[in-house]
Amino acid sequence: MVRSAWEERGWNRSFPRLAHGHAGPFHRAHPAGEIVRRHCLVLGGARSGKSRYSEELGRAHRGERIYIATAEAGDEEMRLRIGQHRERRGAAWRTIEEPVRLTEVLKRECGTKRFVLVDCLTLWISNLMHRAEAVGPAVQRLREVIPQLQGMLVLVSNEVGLGIVPDNELARRFRDEAGYANQQMAEVCEEVVFMVAGLPMKLKA
Repeated sequence: MVRSAWEERGWNRSFPRLAHGHAGPFHRAHPAGEIVRRHCLVLGGARSGKSRYSEELGRAHRGERIYIATAEAGDEEMRLRIGQHRERRGAAWRTIEEPVRLTEVLKRECGTKRFVLVDCLTLWISNLMHRAEAVGPAVQRLREVIPQLQGMLVLVSNEVGLGIVPDNELARRFRDEAGYANQQMAEVCEEVVFMVAGLPMKLKA
């Protein structure tokens, strides 16, 4: 079994702070039969804890949990990463692998009693660019459909604009597309969380 850096160092990976109300604003009690809509954007850098935090939100949900994976196993290292994520989630999640047609899958899968987690938007954008598909219109379609979706939705995305300016045109374009997409999603989601060193900071609630 592949061991991550967390296991190698013996660090606690359970996000205990979630038990003290960090997930509270996202999960509220609702009268029986009420249609619940709650959409959350979770941002962060690499290894900031954004995926694990998002999965913890899903574990508090009583209905079906759906994980929409946008990653593609292009090499052995990525296959190992995907395997680690699957093992961590366990059998309680139904996984849908969709690298490109994200909006269509969300329209089909988001239901009133479901928790849908998308991990992640930046890989989705990278996949679109790799296929020479227009990113802007795809992000706009996603933005327009999110307010119509039922149930619980969490979108995971990387914050890629905090480092130095990339030294090539493609990387700069990717940074810009990801940044614009994050702004669009933050505008239509009711809740936005920024992850730093495993700690969630509420930007919008």
